[in-house]
Amino acid sequence: MARNTVASQLAALRKQRDLIAKKEQALLSKSHDKVLTKIVQMAKEAGLTASDISKALGSSKATKAAKGPKAPKASKKGTLAGKKVAPKYRNPANAEQTWTGRGVSPTWVQELKTAGTLDTALIAP
Repeated sequence: MARNTVASQLAALRKQRDLIAKKEQALLSKSHDKVLTKIVQMAKEAGLTASDISKALGSSKATKAAKGPKAPKASKKGTLAGKKVAPKYRNPANAEQTWTGRGVSPTWVQELKTAGTLDTALIAP
């Protein structure tokens, strides 16, 4: 007999949980609709199109589906990519260690940065 009451209590709790979940979804949907209405209104006032917004958000699912299969991207390299650059900083403790100011900074540069004395390591032009 106790088993039957536990089962009925569980069933009642599950029903309440389902009702609460539905109410939560309805409230979220209502909130999202209000926000979307504001966004659309602001976009229209600013003269933005849907493609402008999707570009700003990054690649969205809609634009990915419209474009079809993804083609390999050509990497965009700067004009100095792969070229040697003169060093910009020299380690005050070891003159053989230099850094161009590009890429990951060495530990001695990081230490100078935290101390606020990186300017002392600048190589004069």
